[in-house]
Amino acid sequence: MMQHFALNGLLFLCLLLLHYSKGEDIVLLHCNNSRNYTSGSAYAKNLNLTISSLSANASLTGFSFTVLGQNPDVVYGLVQCTNGISSQDCQTYAQTSAQNIIQLCPNQKEASIHYGSCLMEYSERNFYSVMNSAPMFFLYNLENVINPTVFNSELGNLMRSLLASAASSPSRSAVGSTNFTDFSNIYAMLQCTRDLGPNSCLRCLQDIVTVIPDCCAGKQGGQVISWSCQLRIAFVAVIPLACALVLISTICICFLWRKAKRRNTDVFCEDGSSSNSNMESLQMDLGTLKVATSNFLDANKLGEGGFGPVYKGILSDGREIAVKRLASNSVQGVGELRTEVVLVAKLLHRNLVKLLGFCLEEEEKLLVYEYLPNDERRRQCFGWEQRYKIIIGIARGLLYLHEDSQLRVIHRDLKASNVLLDEHMNPKISDFGLAKLFRGSQTQGNTNHIAGTYGYMAPEYAKNGLFSTKSDVYSFGILALEIVTGRKNSRFRDSANLQSHIWQHWSRGTGLEVVDPSLGGQWPRYEVLKCIHIALLCVQEAAGGRPTMSEIVLMLNSYTATSLVPSRPAFFVPTPSFRLALGSESFQFEQDSKSDSSRQTVNQVTISELIPR
Repeated sequence: MMQHFALNGLLFLCLLLLHYSKGEDIVLLHCNNSRNYTSGSAYAKNLNLTISSLSANASLTGFSFTVLGQNPDVVYGLVQCTNGISSQDCQTYAQTSAQNIIQLCPNQKEASIHYGSCLMEYSERNFYSVMNSAPMFFLYNLENVINPTVFNSELGNLMRSLLASAASSPSRSAVGSTNFTDFSNIYAMLQCTRDLGPNSCLRCLQDIVTVIPDCCAGKQGGQVISWSCQLRIAFVAVIPLACALVLISTICICFLWRKAKRRNTDVFCEDGSSSNSNMESLQMDLGTLKVATSNFLDANKLGEGGFGPVYKGILSDGREIAVKRLASNSVQGVGELRTEVVLVAKLLHRNLVKLLGFCLEEEEKLLVYEYLPNDERRRQCFGWEQRYKIIIGIARGLLYLHEDSQLRVIHRDLKASNVLLDEHMNPKISDFGLAKLFRGSQTQGNTNHIAGTYGYMAPEYAKNGLFSTKSDVYSFGILALEIVTGRKNSRFRDSANLQSHIWQHWSRGTGLEVVDPSLGGQWPRYEVLKCIHIALLCVQEAAGGRPTMSEIVLMLNSYTATSLVPSRPAFFVPTPSFRLALGSESFQFEQDSKSDSSRQTVNQVTISELIPR
């Protein structure tokens, strides 16, 4: 584990040295002079909003694709930072790119800028998933390496080994190295924009790799940059063996000392590797949490889930917290709690709940989260605009988990009661006790222990224990249908289910009849139909027939209707009529498979309040 971490750190350092060796940032600009817009026009306003959105969202995941407006004034925009740079640097590059692209390409409907470690582009045409390896830009170190024949041969081998890895990676990037001499290595990084599919990314990288002999062969460093992909090469001398042994020995001694010091507080990942680097700062004292919650007083209980009760607390500095207290007989044991700590501590996104700390003392297993206060008045604010915002927010949170975070994460228990709302009504995905991590090119897994919530489970998971990003997509589809209709899947009668009811309306052209009547008809027809359409695509029987979260986010933000046609959903149950079975209102959690105990009313706002029936 240490060697892997040290290698990645050294690779990134070497590439940064190459990038900043001149002390100046690279600026590459392309302006299309053939198509212009008028200042103050609808296109100009949409463009300014697009650029602002790209600049603001860049630091969240390092990648963002935005669609704004309607034809003929629609604007498509993309921003991506080089994999590995900090969110702060990404934000800085994106803001500077946003300023420059408008100033340097005035009144032009299509432009691209590559500034430092950031690519930003916009167009009136949809370029999502469209590969563009031209034009290419070359930069290289003027210094030659010794024995260029051997160098070029080793570099070619390295490129071939990285091509497939980069194309198949969710981040569409790969970093690697190869030994050149006893005291020098060759380092390289390949990266595509994340909107490209694996095949398109591979073709783009193959195009730019073929120009290495014309730009960088035999040189101590170089870059080839196109609008859809780029590569970087660095030649770095390494320290002599004797010095390396001394350094390694020193590191090992320090590591063993720190490990001995903290052996009672280790938190382990599923693969057994230690994840202590940031855990110390998250550890909280049991006494502190008892004081904050008045010793877990019943009056402070917010609610109770399958893993145990949740309490409201107030820390000495005035911060309000929510403390998840795992029951002694809870299905979620220490392993699940450690998984949740390791996961949520590393996941930073506006649509994911924020973990503040944890406690493993005596017999207690506690997780401490940000508290999201309940406001009875906000229950009246769930109009269509707010519901649509919530659907998009959940989609963006899942997209981050599936493609944009450091590890691919499968939530496995996405449902209404696991999505909280903050004071601005932004949705936050919570409860990662059942989440699974995928590494490298892994895309699916299976388990003999099926846990989650029936009604939200994808068929391949409920029947065979097979889970993937597409099983989360299925859960998202059910959740979106519940938000649109205001109806819980678990409350359906006549042995039917929500997706069957909606599918029968959809197939007969009466899809709008399923919309929540409490909205009073105040909703845009196009957006509602689009959400139903996307949700039905998500609940297809075959996992391969469901869209990815990146495709879903694109469709939700686009004014162009998807050409994909949903077929009959999974778990289809025909009903004799389309009578709406309206139930009594309730704000309790639905029953799930993790516990046979009934739910208590929760004092935190969750999107369960959108689907009371």
